[in-house]
Amino acid sequence: MLTRIFMALGLSALPFTPATATSSCAADAMLVFDGSVSMAEISFDIQDATRIVDARVAIRRAMPDVEKFRRIGLITYGPGDSACSGINLRFPPISNAADRVIAEVDAMVPEGLTPLAASVERAAEVLDYRTNPAIVVLVTDGNETCGGTPCALATSMMGQAADLTVHVIGFKVVRDFFSWDNPEQKDYFEGDTVAKCLSDRTGGKFVSTETVDELTEALRGTLGCALIG
Repeated sequence: MLTRIFMALGLSALPFTPATATSSCAADAMLVFDGSVSMAEISFDIQDATRIVDARVAIRRAMPDVEKFRRIGLITYGPGDSACSGINLRFPPISNAADRVIAEVDAMVPEGLTPLAASVERAAEVLDYRTNPAIVVLVTDGNETCGGTPCALATSMMGQAADLTVHVIGFKVVRDFFSWDNPEQKDYFEGDTVAKCLSDRTGGKFVSTETVDELTEALRGTLGCALIG
């Protein structure tokens, strides 16, 4: 009887799932994770754990939930032969990525600086963003410190992308008021991470987090699949 009512109204009796959500959930994602030396620092409260310790807890909590929705790959930046060379493709998008992401992040020893733009560009290239839908989730505790231009990069990529979204999660962000290694800082974001323009210009989310719980939820919300009815 209910089916006949739906048919008479021209509606489907099947549950409604938005097309955009279905497309988003099918897209591969790259997690770009901050392994720079500042991740080994503590906050003003000396009782706090270092950023990397708290971030590992959030990764362990979030990844088993989000791996169910899409294939996920991992790029880290920080440790390398020189301060800005440590952009490391750990693996491209794979199914059931949780254990591997957790293991890679657990093994990291924070070093080096923060090549935000180059890391995000590398992640987008891995996803073949010019021809495929692509999601990049950047986790960072600070600003570009290797001379890159995240804002210009976002504009350039959007001019070439098939369907690219960059989400940015700031974790206990360290404010950088100097700009010799961050050309866009002064003109674009006074006192905030210039990474925000990556999300602003690609239609992504910018989430500022300070706690393990907040970081966990931000990872779930960006790497997972939120169905909006």
